[in-house]
Amino acid sequence: MSCQRNVIGAVDRDLAVKSGSKGEKPLKTFLLNTHMGNISVDPEVIAQYAGSVANECFGIVGMASVNSKEGFVNLLKRESMTKGISVTLNSKDKLIIDFHVIVSYGVNIMAVTENLISSVKYRVEEFTGLEVEKINVYVEGVRVID
Repeated sequence: MSCQRNVIGAVDRDLAVKSGSKGEKPLKTFLLNTHMGNISVDPEVIAQYAGSVANECFGIVGMASVNSKEGFVNLLKRESMTKGISVTLNSKDKLIIDFHVIVSYGVNIMAVTENLISSVKYRVEEFTGLEVEKINVYVEGVRVID
């Protein structure tokens, strides 16, 4: 038996989520309508899953937090990696995910980011049942790995 899913829309919650670009709404939580009822998904869940997938990719050291006042970049611990990830839902009910990452020294940045994009896109679409329209990767730093 197949399970049809329809996105009903974003539902406001008191969550601090970065707002997206023009035409995108910050994803507070969204509802999936199935034949058995509604499913509510928090964007933190998607960000955490996407972050764990990204950390499995070769060449990714971790997520980055940027201090915009002073321009400092910090490597985030696994517990707070979602601060380096933004998940938004565009007007066509498709996901847009932004990653702020730190890569390993000496890797081909283009190859690492293409691998990250394809891995995250496939796994998040399988996980949520929603289409990922775009994944933006911002390389914030390089770190030497021992």
